[in-house]
Amino acid sequence: MTGAAALTAAPALGAIPASGEVEIAIVGAGAAGIAAARRVAAAGRRYALLEATGRIGGRVRSTSGKFNVPHDLGAYRLYGGARNPVLESVRAESLRLFQPPPGRRLYVGGREARDNEYDDFTAALRRASRAIVATGEAGQDVAAARVMPELPTWQASVSFVLGPLLCSKDLEQVSTVDFARAEERVEDIACRDGLGAVLAAAARPLAVELDTAVTGIDAERGAILLQTTRGNLRARAVVLTASTNVLASGGIAFKPALPKRVADALSELSLGAYDRIVFELPGNPFEFRADERILFKVDAVRAAALVGRVNGSDLTYADVAGGFARELAQSGDAATRAFLSEFLTAQFGSEAPGKIGNSEIVRWSAERFVLGGFSAAAPGAASSRRLLMQPVADRLFLAGEAVHETRWGTVGGAWASGERAADAALTYVASAPAVTAPPPPRQTKRKKRRR
Repeated sequence: MTGAAALTAAPALGAIPASGEVEIAIVGAGAAGIAAARRVAAAGRRYALLEATGRIGGRVRSTSGKFNVPHDLGAYRLYGGARNPVLESVRAESLRLFQPPPGRRLYVGGREARDNEYDDFTAALRRASRAIVATGEAGQDVAAARVMPELPTWQASVSFVLGPLLCSKDLEQVSTVDFARAEERVEDIACRDGLGAVLAAAARPLAVELDTAVTGIDAERGAILLQTTRGNLRARAVVLTASTNVLASGGIAFKPALPKRVADALSELSLGAYDRIVFELPGNPFEFRADERILFKVDAVRAAALVGRVNGSDLTYADVAGGFARELAQSGDAATRAFLSEFLTAQFGSEAPGKIGNSEIVRWSAERFVLGGFSAAAPGAASSRRLLMQPVADRLFLAGEAVHETRWGTVGGAWASGERAADAALTYVASAPAVTAPPPPRQTKRKKRRR
């Protein structure tokens, strides 16, 4: 593990010093911020890792909650197997990692799909994906919905999987080029204690300042001044991992204002909606296999995907995404639970609602310091990710899942972008002369006038 000795030897480097000055400030302790802080700490630089909430993890959040079963409220799988950069950093930890069942189960009209229906659905999914990818690879940056082939039997189902479920947005809002650049998300890895346990292991050597929201960043002159809810901090460089929706909404005041090209890119990479209903199905009435993904043939956008028997328990995830998820969030908890009952009734019969136990609703769009699911580039805006990789004012470096061209929307992509931003910040700090706060105006004594 690169830099492990340095991390273990000096875990307190992250604490805000009494002087209020560090070399590199890192805003946000999600996957990108943790990765950046590890990189900076391993290099022996003074840093501060600032987190607005009372916990680390960002859009990775695990809990046992009222169910007394570890489960994830946000991201719950890592992609790429052992090659995932997060796992490369924590492989020495005693984590209960496992590979969930590959593929997915498909239901059609209240029953599991027949072999020919599985084949038809898979063919339709591949046909639609190939059409979008081919358009994007040809450099035609248009809405993915425009190039969808006609799929009379599976149109709505395929659109749901490739749009909301994969991109957190409906295909009308997704760039073909951005879609084409995304790496295939295979070789899933999950954790019995929730993905939050993996990030907690990665953050263990670090000092994190929790409940420290950054409200302003002043890079106009001298050292960068960060205004926080716990006082001010000065830094030579800043790694900024706040979500695109938080930055675009003015959650942090910048002085000078962010360049228009950056502000436009943030808007074009807005987060879609991806929410979750966690609920109990005591006794496994529908005979789900542990941790399996479950899809359904649907005829409209009012759809959900399930993960059955989470960690082998009675818990099930129902994920809703895209425009429908936003509408559902605005309708409230009662409407969300009513949808779940209606959806399960349509798939498993009128007795299904009576089999639902306790439930918990997760709305990431309502999280003040997130405001959405994950990023998807708008049609015509696929270049925005690369634009956000460029430093702002030479010493402000953006990171997060939105700032990765091929692994956007994933924890691994956020982690890799954090490492990239930290490397750029370290290079700047090593090469640029130290800057300090501007001195106060010099007081000059007035000469007495002779009478």
